[in-house]
Amino acid sequence: MKISYILHSTFLILHSSFSLLPSIALANPEVQHKNYAQVPVFSSDETFNPEPLEFNNPIPPLGYPEEPPRSSSPSEFDIYRLGIGDSIQVQVINFPNLNFQDDVDLGGDILVPLVGKIPVLGLTLEQVQQKIEAGLNEFVVNPEAVVALAGLRPAKVTLTGEVFQPGYYTLPPGTILSQALQEAGGTTTEADLRTIVIRRRLPNNSIIEQQVDLFSALQNGTSVPDLRLQDGDSVIVLKVEVGTDYDYDRRLISRSNVSQPEITVRVLSYANERIGNVNLPNGSTFVDALTAIAPNPDGVKINAIALVRFDPETGRAVTQQLDGKAALTGDLSQDVPLQNNDVIIVGRNLIGRFNFVLNFITQPFANIFSFIRFFEVFNGN
Repeated sequence: MKISYILHSTFLILHSSFSLLPSIALANPEVQHKNYAQVPVFSSDETFNPEPLEFNNPIPPLGYPEEPPRSSSPSEFDIYRLGIGDSIQVQVINFPNLNFQDDVDLGGDILVPLVGKIPVLGLTLEQVQQKIEAGLNEFVVNPEAVVALAGLRPAKVTLTGEVFQPGYYTLPPGTILSQALQEAGGTTTEADLRTIVIRRRLPNNSIIEQQVDLFSALQNGTSVPDLRLQDGDSVIVLKVEVGTDYDYDRRLISRSNVSQPEITVRVLSYANERIGNVNLPNGSTFVDALTAIAPNPDGVKINAIALVRFDPETGRAVTQQLDGKAALTGDLSQDVPLQNNDVIIVGRNLIGRFNFVLNFITQPFANIFSFIRFFEVFNGN
């Protein structure tokens, strides 16, 4: 029986103009279907009981029981399964008095005329159609049902990994991946947009996985993969592995709208010996920071500036000496891209004080927060 999918074309219209960059138009998605990503798998005590089905529980983002997820075919990943809060409309051909519309209730059931309640949780529209026809067959001859979605439930999705605000989000129906990343504050500068992992739990409690490449769309100016998220999905943004970023253009990514929109740079200047925060658009460079700081050339030598960055791999503060005057006159080697939580120290005396204090620190910083706290203490003393 032919099934009509209401709202499907509406979603395509709503999002047809969405793109990562102004010049990128949405076309056919370029979703990679390959073996599942090498995501760390941790042991888990979690066990799954196939009854009852729990579609509202998010998938463990970095650990899963028993078997790893399997890569899915495009058709399998695009299948929509009913959940609590979905609404369906049913027409029974030649029996208009049996037409009805109903929401999936908290028990996962719908109420069918003559038949009563039937369970539909986790079923496709085609499977629901078959169930309705089988039930009505007890009362009418050869019933033919046409089932369509009349309303979609929101998608409760987990976003983890290299996003600015990881967490559990309730997204509007039809939300695509790039929009979900924006809801989480964008991706960090360490995010690997070449392989974003999406995991989905099936009714039999197995987990399928899809990998999406957003980087190629940015690099080639092609269409944005428009994979639509469903309730219960987990999105994992992996970190760029050391040695795999030789052709990975971070500046290009930072200028897209899936990246963190704004970064914070901390500035310690010789003029007042106080640290202050400067908010800049993601993708900003050293010259952009200098323009925002606007140091007085009569009060400080801008050719003596240090850029300090936290290295999460080693837990150390990495210092780079920069010449502000050369950067402002067009020396691209001095106009380096900035990252969130970078620290700029202006003035030779302050740089000397910083290096002196840093030499007494023998243990690495535990995380970015202890790195930031160090500068607060350094500034106060």
